Amino acid sequence: MIANPRVTLFIQCLVDTVWPHVGEAMVRVLAGLGLELECPTDQTCCGQPAFNSGFRREARVAARRFIEIFETAGAIVSPSGSCVHMVRHHYPELFKDEPQWRERAQRVAARTYEFTEFLVDRLKVEDVGARFPGRATYHDSCHLLRGLRVKEQPRRLLRRVAGLELVEMKNSDYCCGFGGAFAVKYPDISAAMVNDKVDHIVASGAKTVVGCDTGCLLNIAGTVSRRGLPIKTMHIAEVLAHRK
Repeated sequence: MIANPRVTLFIQCLVDTVWPHVGEAMVRVLAGLGLELECPTDQTCCGQPAFNSGFRREARVAARRFIEIFETAGAIVSPSGSCVHMVRHHYPELFKDEPQWRERAQRVAARTYEFTEFLVDRLKVEDVGARFPGRATYHDSCHLLRGLRVKEQPRRLLRRVAGLELVEMKNSDYCCGFGGAFAVKYPDISAAMVNDKVDHIVASGAKTVVGCDTGCLLNIAGTVSRRGLPIKTMHIAEVLAHRK
């Protein structure tokens, strides 16, 4: 484990506006490891919605703002695989014709980590002292798994949670149908995909489904609620911050 690194928090839009308790849980976990934390209050959207919708000029505006805010940070940590994927892989692409900005983007990208990736790969920590009784299953979100290649890190953390039985659902790596703008553009397809996902969660026998991306979890939680199922939907930071 790196001795007392300073961590700058990158709190993406959905956490900031819809599920702030996820950010609070991440703070409890990182602070519990003795890390020095800071969270720039002037941070804004990373630009992913604009980028995914084809608005590259607008995405560059957001990216420049992000780079200016975070380029003096050490480790930048976020509870969102999709947003980290945006910064790490698409920021250099956005500035391919602007060498100075591309270099600045690459420096920021190299220091930006998804939460579980940071814990396991950077800090070499798997047991954070969490306790969470019950059976849980894990949903692999698309950008986290395919873009960042983060698969085992969340599972290794969950297996070290006291009292938690981790069971694998069928097709855990299948998309839940959220996909940001995809769910808006193709609602019928999205609904079919998330219902398939929830069917697999139910079949696993788990009472809690855990994920690393709030967009996926909100999508799954909505379907669980509409179907009246007794299943909790939790971000992994909430599980890792649990102590009872």
